[in-house]
Amino acid sequence: MRSSQRPLAASLLTAAMLAALVACSGAAAPEAKDTTPPTVPTGLTAASGSSTTVHVMWEAATDDRGVTRYQVLQDGRQVKEVPATAVMTDVTGLAPGARHAFAVRALDAAGNTSPATPAVPATTLRATTEDREPPTAPRALRATPDGPTTATLTWTAARDDTRVTAYDVYQAGVRVHTAPGTATTARLAGLRPGTAYSLTLRARDAAENSSPDSAPAELTTAPAPGAPPNTSPLALRATSARGEITLTWTPPETGAPVTHHELHIDGRFATTVVWGADPPSGRASYTFPAQAEPGTTLTLTLRARLPDGTWGDFSAPHTVVVR
Repeated sequence: MRSSQRPLAASLLTAAMLAALVACSGAAAPEAKDTTPPTVPTGLTAASGSSTTVHVMWEAATDDRGVTRYQVLQDGRQVKEVPATAVMTDVTGLAPGARHAFAVRALDAAGNTSPATPAVPATTLRATTEDREPPTAPRALRATPDGPTTATLTWTAARDDTRVTAYDVYQAGVRVHTAPGTATTARLAGLRPGTAYSLTLRARDAAENSSPDSAPAELTTAPAPGAPPNTSPLALRATSARGEITLTWTPPETGAPVTHHELHIDGRFATTVVWGADPPSGRASYTFPAQAEPGTTLTLTLRARLPDGTWGDFSAPHTVVVR
C-alpha cells in the first residue's frame, strides 16, 4: 500500500509546486479583447472635379488602440478602403452628370467598425467636348498657420477656356488636399506641430487638365506646447540646368554660425555641405551634379548642425526636375 501511495503524493506535490511557481512568476493576464469601435469620422466633404471622379475628404477618427483603415461608401456600398494615414481619396469611373451619396467609416485592428458618417451628395460634371488646354497657374498662394496642426491657404483664381473645377494642394509632389474650383481659400488639417512645409497649388478643369504649379508657399506650424524652437533651414529653393542642381536657403538662427548642412535626396542621405570659419551670413548656396536622368523629379531636404553638435530639424521638402 505504501509504494502505491508515494507516486500519488509526489504528483500532488509537483502540481502544488507548479501552481505556486506560476502564481509567483508574475505572468501577465491575457490582454482583454478589443470591442470598442472607433469614433465616427467628421468633416466629410465630397466634390466632383471632373465628369468621372469625385474627391472625398474627412477628418480622422479616434480609437482607444488606433484606427487602422477607412472604408468609403458610395450609395451605401463600399467602393474603396484606404489606410489610416489617408484622410482623402478619389472615387473614379463614375458616369457623367450622375448624383451619388458618399459616406466613410473607420476600422481598428480588431475589426471594430464605427458607424458611417452621414452621407454627403455629389454630382459628377457633365461631359464636355474635347478639351486639351490646361488652366493657368494659380497666383499669390499664401499659407498661414492656425496653430500646431492646421493652416489656411489663400490664392488668386486661375483661368481656363472652359472653367476651373478643382484646386489641388501638393506637398513635395504629393497631393494633400483638393478644394472646389470656385474656392480661393482652403483649410489644411492634420499637420505636424513645429514642422516646415512647402506647398504648391494646381488648377484642374473638367477634362482633368492640370495647370503648372503655383509659386510655393512656405509654412511652419506652431510648436507643440513645451517643444523646443524649430531649427530647420528656411525657404529652400532648387533650380536645375545642364545636369547640375543649385540650392539656395536661409540657415536657421542657432546663436552661432552654421558651418555644416546635411543634404538628403528622396529621403536618403546624400552629402554634407561644409563651410570653413566664415559661413554665409545670409542666403546660402550650393551646386552639385544631379546624377539622375533628365526629367527625373527629386525631393530635397536640408538640416543644419547645431552648436551642440546635434542635427536640427529638416527643412520643408522641395522638388526639382533634373534638366
